[in-house]
Amino acid sequence: MNKDIVPILESCLERGFDVLVLSNAMRPMRRHEDVLLDLLQRYGAKLTVRVSLDHYSREIHEAERGRDTWDKAIDGLKWLSDQGFSIAVAGRHLAHEDDAEARRGYAQLFAREGIAIDPADPARLVLFPEMDATADVPEITTACWGILNVDPASVMCSNSRMVVKHKGDDAPTVVACTLLPHGEDFQMGRTLKEASRTVSLNHPHCARFCVLGGASCSG
Repeated sequence: MNKDIVPILESCLERGFDVLVLSNAMRPMRRHEDVLLDLLQRYGAKLTVRVSLDHYSREIHEAERGRDTWDKAIDGLKWLSDQGFSIAVAGRHLAHEDDAEARRGYAQLFAREGIAIDPADPARLVLFPEMDATADVPEITTACWGILNVDPASVMCSNSRMVVKHKGDDAPTVVACTLLPHGEDFQMGRTLKEASRTVSLNHPHCARFCVLGGASCSG
């Protein structure tokens, strides 16, 4: 939807970066098919498109994304797969599903639709936990890193920022987290320099999604 998306991709790829694009694989992406094919020819697997499928069932996906979104998303994902793009899927498992059960469901979907993704590869099928901000989750303390054997540097907000222009604002804002673009505690200022400071993991998503859930919005 960003009119400058193609120059942004070009700028990153020509400098040798690996680029991960998060997409719903629907109309905004399909408008750029010719350009994407050109980028594929020139840069190959340096460009990866990760498609959001909220579940392996139409009903639950459309409960999140709206009616008539399933077929469009599947069609776009199949187009990417058929053309030979480096692709991944971001999905989720429901509260009553474990990781293995969810991966089996996605495996059946990929096999049925002929989508070239290995459901056992956590980088190609990224499964996020259910996100319920009202759910009771453990608080994160500095001792948790050692107990959980998790490196603090692996949490995305330790080394990444998102730039977003909120509706009605006169300038973009730098925020700490893609999941919390409106949380006041995660607004980091107007510049990257301002945003280079400590982030407190004081939201339920910090524990459930990143630290305990081991999920990441990045590659």
